[in-house]
Amino acid sequence: MRKFAAECEKRHLDEQSKPINPFILFIPVNKIMNRFLTARWEDLIMANYAVDPSLIEELLPKGTEIDLFDGKCYVSLVAFRFVDTRVLGIPFPFHKDFEEVNLRFYVTRDTGEEIRRGVVFVKEIVPKPLITFVARTLYGEPYETWSMSHNKTASGLTYKWSDKNSSNRLHIETGDNLGVPKAGSLEEFIIEHYWGYTKRGNRRTDEYRVAHPKWELFDINYVELDVDFEKCYGKRFGFMKDTEPDSILLAKGSEIEVFKGEKLRIV
Repeated sequence: MRKFAAECEKRHLDEQSKPINPFILFIPVNKIMNRFLTARWEDLIMANYAVDPSLIEELLPKGTEIDLFDGKCYVSLVAFRFVDTRVLGIPFPFHKDFEEVNLRFYVTRDTGEEIRRGVVFVKEIVPKPLITFVARTLYGEPYETWSMSHNKTASGLTYKWSDKNSSNRLHIETGDNLGVPKAGSLEEFIIEHYWGYTKRGNRRTDEYRVAHPKWELFDINYVELDVDFEKCYGKRFGFMKDTEPDSILLAKGSEIEVFKGEKLRIV
């Protein structure tokens, strides 16, 4: 694993010279970032819960604030698939396609020039130990390795993840293509956050950017959600096991690019 991490670092300069997809060209030239991951994110199920902001206040990375929609604070359970994943341009055998299930909340950061809307991950669960090692070692991301699977049919989509203490399942049956969500809607709020923030201590926050086109959503006709939030994400989130989500979305997904940003040191 350490050899893999070292190889990723060596490929860093090569990635800087590769062409950038046109949908991120609106970033000012002096703020173009170094790309460290490309993939397709597909079949994203997002279960969204309105919670008391005090639940996540101590998890906030320094320099960010909770992003509210209509005065409400949201936490989302997101299950999806990584497809054709490349880290610093490297497609590693048996690590290109895999599931992820994460719990995240929404934040903003005021740079003085713009308000950046982003997400913070409570935990990201994947089935590949090597992915977990690289994410935690190089980027400080809260990854864990669990057993995972998915099943997709013409009208249904199921994600499962488990460890020795917990088995979890999220199943939906889908309907019509709803297109891109309306401006100002909750659906747009959930999917239109293009920055990520990682808490790396009391005075450091790491920032990165995710670039992708707007996603189409699909109608959902039926849902089964059996998730032990306490065992997956900690005691503070345990109440969500018996709480109905405010909304559940299904996004088609797209190609994505992740760009390494700043290491923010805040006094």
